[in-house]
Amino acid sequence: MDLSNLKAAKGSVHKSKRLGRGEGSKKGGTSGKGHKGAQSRSGYKKVRGFEGGQMPLNRRIPKFGFKNVNRKEYVPINLDLIQDLIKNKKIKNKIELTNLVDLGLIRKGDLVKVLGRGKLDAKIEICAHKFSVSAKKAIEEKEGKAILI
Repeated sequence: MDLSNLKAAKGSVHKSKRLGRGEGSKKGGTSGKGHKGAQSRSGYKKVRGFEGGQMPLNRRIPKFGFKNVNRKEYVPINLDLIQDLIKNKKIKNKIELTNLVDLGLIRKGDLVKVLGRGKLDAKIEICAHKFSVSAKKAIEEKEGKAILI
């Protein structure tokens, strides 16, 4: 078998209807498009969501709110999670974004905010984009460092 003798599966290829080829073909005259109106003309395209002249759903439902294009989305990392990582010996005494990416907690390019839920028992140095007040206080109480990137 080679490229010269490949064929489509039997019955998978259908002949297209030949419209507008005379009255004897039963597809002549208006070519199945009816009489007059937009649908019979060339260049007609039905608008997405068109409901036959009835007010479409996307225009009936009220709109509210807005999307802030300048919003920065932070991935939250809590102190209890950091403590678990220390306890399970997955990190030693310094946390950087590359460590968090390797552990699968964040994706490359994510912004990280450290939050203060939980208790911290070890001295640790953490690099992140943002810290909550309680998290920064808890880290510095254990003589650790909260480094802003």
